[in-house]
Amino acid sequence: MSKKLAMIASKGTLDWAYPPFILGSTAASLGYEVAIFFTFYGLELLKKDLSGVKVSPLANPAMPMPVPMPVLVQALPGMEAMATMMMKQKIAKKGVANLESLRDMCRELDVRFIGCQMTIDLFDMNPDDFIDGIELGGAATFFEFAGEADITLFI
Repeated sequence: MSKKLAMIASKGTLDWAYPPFILGSTAASLGYEVAIFFTFYGLELLKKDLSGVKVSPLANPAMPMPVPMPVLVQALPGMEAMATMMMKQKIAKKGVANLESLRDMCRELDVRFIGCQMTIDLFDMNPDDFIDGIELGGAATFFEFAGEADITLFI
């Protein structure tokens, strides 16, 4: 009987997108059965087009910046785009896989992606915008798996 990892991905920013995919692919490669429940803003990570996934320096005090920036400067138009570009450049420079590659790796390793139907309905999302092969379900669908999980994480 294999171990099980259950995760809830509730955030859809670039810095919060990596943990569920890295942890999910690692656990699956180690033989774990993995399910990730994508809810609220985490559903952005299941969209076919990930180009809108950004990182914001605003209210993110742990984010390393090349030079110290006052909060007021971080709120200026264009700062989110600049921070996202810088983060993506650092990811590429350090040889870290991009989001699409990590997500594809999870899928190749049979990580189960469950999209929260309630959130899709709440935000009038179009299921056609999501990648193929995901399950749509509610909390009960996730709890069937999570109730038997050895490890459960909220990200």
